[in-house]
Amino acid sequence: MNLYVQWVSANPLTSSAIQFAILGTLGEIISQMIRRKRVFFPFGPFEFLGKLIAWAVLGVVTKYGFVGIKGFVRALIAHHLLPDGFSAGIGWAFSVSLFVNILFGPQMMLFHRVEDNIIMRRWDFTGLKSAWFTLIWFWIPAHTVTFSLPREYQIGFAALWSIVLGVIMGITTPKR
Repeated sequence: MNLYVQWVSANPLTSSAIQFAILGTLGEIISQMIRRKRVFFPFGPFEFLGKLIAWAVLGVVTKYGFVGIKGFVRALIAHHLLPDGFSAGIGWAFSVSLFVNILFGPQMMLFHRVEDNIIMRRWDFTGLKSAWFTLIWFWIPAHTVTFSLPREYQIGFAALWSIVLGVIMGITTPKR
């Protein structure tokens, strides 16, 4: 694990991009396989490359979002707009998760949908409202766990959640 911590500490944006590219794309592949109840590769070569790039960009955007929202939460605490008890532990993790998901999450999901529409050559926003609903029932609790971890593990863990969500979406989303 020391090598991993050294790598993400020395390369915060590159490591975010790579982790999201691999794990986010894998989450989409797993989702498609579960949805269609068969093992297959759901993307052509150009779509696959596009998905990798889109998830990599999302990893960088997420890294900036996480850092920015943490500064926002610190400022709220410093200005007594959040209780001092939220400066550490589960209070910190929950408050960062809450603000990440209500202030940053909807725009990030919309941006990701636009990326996906470009890659798949379509203009489809079906399911975006239900995707936004996952911010409440999935992402706030998931990122509370994420922000409970040491900083060096947070982006990698956030990327891992993409696989979990891919499984959930594969099970719950009907085949088109």
